[in-house]
Amino acid sequence: MRLLLDAEQRAFAASLDALLTAADTPAVARAWGRGEPAAGRALWVRLAEAGVFALAVPEAYEGFGPRPVDLAVAFVELGRHAVPGPLVETVTAAVLLAGSDPRTAERLLPGLASGKTPATVAPPGPAGPSPARGTGAGVRSPAVGPRRRPGGTDAPGLPEGPLALDGDAAALRLTWEPDGVRRSPGHGAARPSLDPARRLTPLVPGGELLAAPSPAALAWARLATAAQALGVGLALLDRTVGHVGRRHQFGVPVGSFQAVKHRLADAKIALEFARPLLFGAALTLRPADVAAAKAAACEAAYATARTALHLHGALGYTAEYDLSLWLGKARALRTAWGSPQECRALVVSARDRRW
Repeated sequence: MRLLLDAEQRAFAASLDALLTAADTPAVARAWGRGEPAAGRALWVRLAEAGVFALAVPEAYEGFGPRPVDLAVAFVELGRHAVPGPLVETVTAAVLLAGSDPRTAERLLPGLASGKTPATVAPPGPAGPSPARGTGAGVRSPAVGPRRRPGGTDAPGLPEGPLALDGDAAALRLTWEPDGVRRSPGHGAARPSLDPARRLTPLVPGGELLAAPSPAALAWARLATAAQALGVGLALLDRTVGHVGRRHQFGVPVGSFQAVKHRLADAKIALEFARPLLFGAALTLRPADVAAAKAAACEAAYATARTALHLHGALGYTAEYDLSLWLGKARALRTAWGSPQECRALVVSARDRRW
C-alpha cells in the first residue's frame, strides 16, 4: 500500500498553507468566536475556490470527488491553521446528499462545492459528544428553555433540539434523525463551547426529508475530523518547539533539557504514527480503519496539547495567546463525531468478526 503523497498532493498542501498563512487565520477564528463571521465567510469562499469542498462532491454535481485522500490532505492544513467553521459538517452534508434523490442532489450539492452554501449537520446521538463539556455537537438536551422559531424569534418553553456546529452561520442545516436526514427549519441562539471558534447551535428538528442515514457519511466525517486533529497536533508541536527554543533558563534554552526533549519526542512519535493510519483509512474508507485513524490522530493531538500547555507554563493558560486556539480545538475534536472509546470499540468489533 502506497501512503506517500504524490507531487500534486504536496503542491496542493503547500498552496493551502500559503493561502491560510496570508489570511491570518488566528484573527479570523477569534472574530468567528465573537459571532462576527464576515472574515470567516470570505475565507470560506477562497477555500471553495481552491477546491476543498468540491473534493467530497461527485463530478456529476460540479464537484471533483469523491477524493478522500486529497480531502485528508486539505483538512490537515485546515487544522494546522485553526480555520473556523463547520468544515467537517459541510463534507458530511455533501456525502449524505450525494446519496439522496438526484433532484435533491442537483439542487443542493453545487452550492456546497462552490462555497455558496456552508452546511452543518447535527450528528446522530451516539456520535455526538456531551454539550456540557463543550466539545462538539449532536446530542439532544432534555432541558426546556428559550428557543428560536424558524426565522429566529424566541419561543420560550419549547424543548431543545439537537446541537449542531455553527448552525447560525450555516446556510443549510441538517438533523440526522432516526427516520432520515432532514433539513432543519430553524435554529436557536448559539452557545459557547470549550473552543470559542466552535459555536453550538440547537436546531429545530423535523422539516423536509432529504436523505437516508449513511454509514459512509459518518466515515467521511470521522476521516475529516482525524485529519483536522492531526493538523492541530502538528501546529501545537511546531509552536511548542519554537517556544522552548526561545525560552532560556540557567543561561540555556529550555528545549535543551532532556525531560523537555522526551515530552516533545513522545508527541512527535504519536503524531507520526497517526499519519499513515489517516491516509491508509482515506484509501480504504472502511469504518474500522477510519475509526482507528480518528482515535489515533485525536489522541495524539490531545496528548500534544497537554505537552504544549505544560511546556508553555502560565503563558499556555492565557486566552489572548494564539496557542489557546489550537488547545481548545484539540480537546473539542477528540470527541467530535465519535469519542475515542466509540472508535476503539468499532475497531475491536471489526477485528472480532474477522477472527
